Amino acid sequence: MATLLEHPYTLPELPYDYAALEPVINPQIIELHHDKHHAAYVKGANDALEQLAEARDKAAWGSVNGLEKNLAFHLSGHILHSIYWHNMTGDGGGEPLAEDGVGELADAIAASFGSFAGFRAQLTKAAATTQGSGWGVLAYEPVSARLIVEQIYDHQGNVGQGSVPILVFDAWEHAFYLQYKNQKVDFIEAMWQVVNWQDVAKRYASAKERAHSLLLAP
Repeated sequence: MATLLEHPYTLPELPYDYAALEPVINPQIIELHHDKHHAAYVKGANDALEQLAEARDKAAWGSVNGLEKNLAFHLSGHILHSIYWHNMTGDGGGEPLAEDGVGELADAIAASFGSFAGFRAQLTKAAATTQGSGWGVLAYEPVSARLIVEQIYDHQGNVGQGSVPILVFDAWEHAFYLQYKNQKVDFIEAMWQVVNWQDVAKRYASAKERAHSLLLAP
């Protein structure tokens, strides 16, 4: 029986047109990445939920292991891509500065990594050295109330539980191959030219506000 939650995930619209991130990312990549790849993760997450509901109705638990893996993969892909689009802007780049209204984020980066340069180098290496497919991620870790860099395999592997991603670099080949070929490092370096620090700062502030509800113990 259909429910309101049967297909809860939808593909978000891009916050800019396909050409907005040139020359760092060309329009063809943005169109294919959003309209095909991201859309496939949305469909995959909804399909997994529907199949899990069917398994519950029939008590057919033989497939639950594979379905749970599918849900984790596709849902994480949907979430990370939804952040990814807003993490970028055609007039972004540089580093977060107090005079741009993102001083709190800049201070947190310095406190957590020693310097912006140290943070940039760590996130760049994390993204560029993913084995196969994955992401480099700056996340807020609520237990220590600090920022950490995570190297995520696929969309869901190697993640610190409870951490909140606030800046994500997509290191899957579909994010860059048509333009950068096999030069993933060049793509990651170019990504710093389009980082939307205003968006990252908002996500950092929101993650801190919600931190108390994410902790498992007082």
